[in-house]
Amino acid sequence: MTSDIEIARAATLKSMTEIAARLDIPDEALIPYGRTKAKLSGEFIASLADRPRGKLILVTAISPTPAGEGKTTTTVGLGDGLARIGKKVAICLREPSLGPCFGMKGGAAGGGLAQVVPMEDINLHFTGDFHAITSAHNLLAALVDNHVQWGNEQGLDSRRIALRRVLDMNDRSLRNIVTGLGGAAHGTPREAGFDITVASEVMAILCLARDLDDLEQRLGAIVVGERADRSLVTARDLGAQGAMTVLLKDAFQPNLVQTLEHTPTFVHGGPFANIAHGCNTLVATDTALRLADYVVTEAGFGADLGAEKFFDIKCRKGGLEPSAAVLVATIRALKMNGGVPKDQLGSENVAAVEAGCANLGRHIDNMGRFGVPVVVAINHFTADTEAERSAVEAFCEARGVKAVLATHWGEGGKGAEKLAEAVSALVDDGASRFAPLYGDDVPLVEKIETVARSIYGAGSVSFEPAARRQLDQWQATGFGHLPVCMAKTQYSFSADPALIGAPDAFDLPVREVRLSAGAGFVVAVCGSIMTMPGLPRHPAALDIHLNKAGEVEGLF
Repeated sequence: MTSDIEIARAATLKSMTEIAARLDIPDEALIPYGRTKAKLSGEFIASLADRPRGKLILVTAISPTPAGEGKTTTTVGLGDGLARIGKKVAICLREPSLGPCFGMKGGAAGGGLAQVVPMEDINLHFTGDFHAITSAHNLLAALVDNHVQWGNEQGLDSRRIALRRVLDMNDRSLRNIVTGLGGAAHGTPREAGFDITVASEVMAILCLARDLDDLEQRLGAIVVGERADRSLVTARDLGAQGAMTVLLKDAFQPNLVQTLEHTPTFVHGGPFANIAHGCNTLVATDTALRLADYVVTEAGFGADLGAEKFFDIKCRKGGLEPSAAVLVATIRALKMNGGVPKDQLGSENVAAVEAGCANLGRHIDNMGRFGVPVVVAINHFTADTEAERSAVEAFCEARGVKAVLATHWGEGGKGAEKLAEAVSALVDDGASRFAPLYGDDVPLVEKIETVARSIYGAGSVSFEPAARRQLDQWQATGFGHLPVCMAKTQYSFSADPALIGAPDAFDLPVREVRLSAGAGFVVAVCGSIMTMPGLPRHPAALDIHLNKAGEVEGLF
């Protein structure tokens, strides 16, 4: 079987001028990064402000399993399918993180004949955006420690410095560290730690800012710690926002690439949905909506995480109104949610599929809570049987939802034409009545409880005493209007990754909370989820190398 990287390597790519022309982007608006990648200039983006927006389609999925669901692959296939049926379309994706690429999950450029290219570049350093975000974040961290070293004019309490450093790599050894050892010349010793770059508030800010001025204002609002009287110290108090913006100036410009079928694709920003808000940049999405009639985007992990945050955070802050959602499921993943071990997925098991549909059903119901109509995409695997597919179709039909078999992995856009037609019909019907799950004026604690009960199916929410006190303090000091960003395992509706399917009446434990004042949300960390992942026993990095022709091998 031909691998994803071999398919990508064999592709014939069009020039970026040709790709841009499909969206009527003039050549002078492109900032080339080699022959196959480009950024869009800020001046051109600003010139689009008065154009009407096209239709926005979200691709999300059931709860992820080791069997695979193929959300990004389906996003690419759907975009190519819409182009094949004559629609002016653009795709918006996140940039992959090096952590999963060298860890367990692999890259995020799609797969099979539904990929964005150049795949190796996109999955590795790409245009340097992640390096800029890492540098800007760590510049702020260095300025915090330097401020304390040189007199601490702001009166930062070193026990209450909230800002951690970041690194775009899985490294569990850096989760908790001590800095400043070695004597007075080397700083003040204190407990600290690292998060992965995708969990950085700077990443979230880049993905939610509207322009460079907004970016700088948001960076200045980052809370770095507290004084002894518990008042907040921000990046603006340290004068850091200007230099941080300079480091992010080029990274803020959206990246344009193409699919194997030459559909224009914006790949920009990359927060994880299990520990951040899981969507590509607002500026890329808004730009695409001004240029195309249909824009297909995806949100990370299952709909309980990525879609909820897309609706409650990104759409709320960006004034976006999604027209439809595509919920991706595979027969294999449904069988796993129905209790079948991974090594037994190749055998027909209609009963397990029907049991696993409970997970699919809750995600369908959750889309309805936001007023967004949904199509279910059955992402095809060769071992699927007609009886198993029929069980999914019957389940969806009983809920008034259309399920469409999609074969884009093996057939590209041709295999997604029926899905494209179903989505196009749903969009053109104008049935969406989108509204966020909760209002701005709902208290922070109640927002967390609303997501837990309405989306996850929790019976109760328990807060660590310190987390509850912190929420009450932020509520009282003017942050109560912010939405909440739930950090939780992606494998379950609950905080227990082993509790698959559609559990209910469980308790959701909120371990800690973090204020992301610049991004404009409050993070609730649930259960044992980590904001710095670790590597598996056999990391993917051990299989990645250059062959004799100087080509990358082992990247997936």
